[in-house]
Amino acid sequence: MIGNICTIRKGLTDHMSMLSECLAPGRKVHMVGIGGVSMCALAEELCDKGLIVSGSDMQNGPAVEMLRSKGVEVKIGHAGENIGEAEFLICTAAVHDDNPEIIAAKERMLPIFGRAEAWGEIMANYKNAICVAGTHGKTTTTSMCTHIAMKAGSDPTVMIGGYLPLLGSGHRTGKGDTIIMESCEYCNSFLHFSPTVAVICNIEADHLDFFKDLEDIKSSFRRFAALVPKTRGAVVVNMDDKNAMDAVSGLDRNIVTFGFNPDADICGRNYDGESFDIWREGRFFCHVKLSVRGAYNASNALAAAAACIMTGAEPADIEEGLAEFGGAGRRFEHKGVYNGAQVYDDYAHHPGEVTSLLNMARELKAKRVVCVFQPHTYTRTKALFDEFVRALSLADETVLAEIYAAREKNTVGISSADLAEKIPDAKYFPTFGEITEYLRRTAGPGDIIITVGAGDIFKVGESLLA
Repeated sequence: MIGNICTIRKGLTDHMSMLSECLAPGRKVHMVGIGGVSMCALAEELCDKGLIVSGSDMQNGPAVEMLRSKGVEVKIGHAGENIGEAEFLICTAAVHDDNPEIIAAKERMLPIFGRAEAWGEIMANYKNAICVAGTHGKTTTTSMCTHIAMKAGSDPTVMIGGYLPLLGSGHRTGKGDTIIMESCEYCNSFLHFSPTVAVICNIEADHLDFFKDLEDIKSSFRRFAALVPKTRGAVVVNMDDKNAMDAVSGLDRNIVTFGFNPDADICGRNYDGESFDIWREGRFFCHVKLSVRGAYNASNALAAAAACIMTGAEPADIEEGLAEFGGAGRRFEHKGVYNGAQVYDDYAHHPGEVTSLLNMARELKAKRVVCVFQPHTYTRTKALFDEFVRALSLADETVLAEIYAAREKNTVGISSADLAEKIPDAKYFPTFGEITEYLRRTAGPGDIIITVGAGDIFKVGESLLA
């Protein structure tokens, strides 16, 4: 992948110094994959900084049209001539070396930078850079931080890997001294960032097509935490998560713990399913009432509160910001009602996330919880097969779609049908149409139907409701 590498002009060896020089007003940048959530936000940020931005993407969409409305020239499809008079390129991590625009840039000896590198350079100029990482909960926690920061009047710049109704999108370009970034560990992407507050929500085995094992993942998170300056800022870590605590053990940084452990620096107490008290260093700080359910969302709220406390948020900011948070897109998002059944959609794609989701759904006392699950990538399904079986068995009924390939090819010889054989009374259908028809026949009053997965399984719920 090109996302973590660059082509450097002859005689120049200081990679980051060159990037800093490139990100200057008046410079011409071409962005490959400009329509992606993070790339679109980056394009807006660069436009606001006075750069001349062009880009390309494989398809049209709202993000592309929005950028065009701001004067950004966007080509659909990839071709060498698309780069025009660009002085350097920024690429999404999904772009490979055989992309014609990459080839053309190399022929002209233009610098090529990854998206994460560019964001890292930009955030280095902010007083407060909150980077939210973890195997689960990144999008929700980043969204909660955004609600708190907006309530505090911080006018933040924001990059979320999902849709936040407050913003009307997944990103925001602000004028304040705070930037809030969802930070992904895959391919060590977050190691390019420059956090002053590094948040670690939790750590589990995932992305095993890139990481060797859990210890390798912990090592990556430790390097992420070490990016926080020694003299200021904080590493905000979940005391309730052993792997997260292992990752920062003995690290020479300001470690601030959060959790429902009574020894946590930012401690949640008296949780009743929707509200709890926050105590800071042994003293009452504020009372939080959430409109999103589940203990995992309470943990996310504590993480967001702790991060924002490190940047000066007041109790009222946290109380009001979290109270007004109604969820991010595809995070137990209510889609509608079909034949008396409540239809939801959720992005969960790791066994830990699925377990938390289904446990929370069962708390709602539905007649049946029906999980319509689409596994995400062959390698994850193979590596975590037994964990998926246990997690999906929590539903009253599991309906399986075929695995969403994403960036992979099925070289491991696995299918969702293999999961169906191990999960009691599970159903497997090779097409969305068959799943939709099955749900139409079986859905009834009192049921909760949840389409679950990071791919396009949400289309089943939309078809059902249509």
